[in-house]
Amino acid sequence: MSEALARILAAAARGEFPPPDGTTTVIPQPNPRDAGVLAFTAHSVVFTDEDPEWVRATLAATASDPLAASMNPSFLSALMARTGRSMNTIDLLTVAPARAGRPSVPLREIEDPAHPRVARALKFRDEVRVWAADGGVLVLGRGVAGRWEAAIEVDLAARGAGLGVELALAARHLVPGGGHVWAQQSPGNARSVRTFQQAGFRPVGSEALLVAG
Repeated sequence: MSEALARILAAAARGEFPPPDGTTTVIPQPNPRDAGVLAFTAHSVVFTDEDPEWVRATLAATASDPLAASMNPSFLSALMARTGRSMNTIDLLTVAPARAGRPSVPLREIEDPAHPRVARALKFRDEVRVWAADGGVLVLGRGVAGRWEAAIEVDLAARGAGLGVELALAARHLVPGGGHVWAQQSPGNARSVRTFQQAGFRPVGSEALLVAG
């Protein structure tokens, strides 16, 4: 198991980023499940068990601004074809420090592994825990390189009353062991982006995760 990606993410959570020198770092996958691309300011990280020379040659051949090549659809398509994986979207990657105390929103934990939200989360994360609130759901689990990740859902009828922000804040109170909690948002989902930023999650880069199977 490679710990290189975990170290890069831990540094980014502290506000310490790879040098903005226009280069790409290619590192092994942290585990068989997680592969993909991270783009920071003028520096990209490709985490894959594929040949690094192939990655660099494919990036160089991509018809794109070199600073954006790692997130160019042509490169990502080639990487998916090479690995036999798929992806959903390019996400905005955000992170926030843990907070002490209990969440302000009442929550009840869902422990049924057959619950649809639990079952779905287990496809992408380990050590999953799910809580329900009146009108919403909060999910915490260990995702890419073992980082704690949060995801929320708010029922249509409950939107516009601040529940999403309360659930995102709750994730900061509930993350085990303190440290940091991460969350991904599709950039086009402006409501979700605003929600997590209001809850103190700051953007650190973009992320394209490649899913096996």
